[in-house]
Amino acid sequence: MGNLGKDPDVRYVDKGVAVAQLAVATTERGYELESGTRVPDRTEWHNVVLWRQAAEFAEKYVHKGDLVYVEGRIKTRSYDDKKGITRYVTEIWADTFELVGSRSNAGAPSNQSPNPGTRQ
Repeated sequence: MGNLGKDPDVRYVDKGVAVAQLAVATTERGYELESGTRVPDRTEWHNVVLWRQAAEFAEKYVHKGDLVYVEGRIKTRSYDDKKGITRYVTEIWADTFELVGSRSNAGAPSNQSPNPGTRQ
């Protein structure tokens, strides 16, 4: 569960299939040790990929700052950048995606998206 760092990036591929990319931040809260040492919050950023109905839902109702719940599979891919350097990207391909809390729920039919469970 985490917050969106920016609005979803949605595009349409083969035969109008929607694909959304999200940047989701999760934060492990800091704490204080018995010795008085303060351990700060630690935030991790996750690249999330949604397909079909979930991507269309995100395009309409999900915005920067919203709290979302994601379950899925981790996938890693590589590509060569403009300088020929191999870069690696780790993504979560969502099987379950839910909008938990929104800055503004106006216009959203519910707080849950359709289950994108099947991909073709």
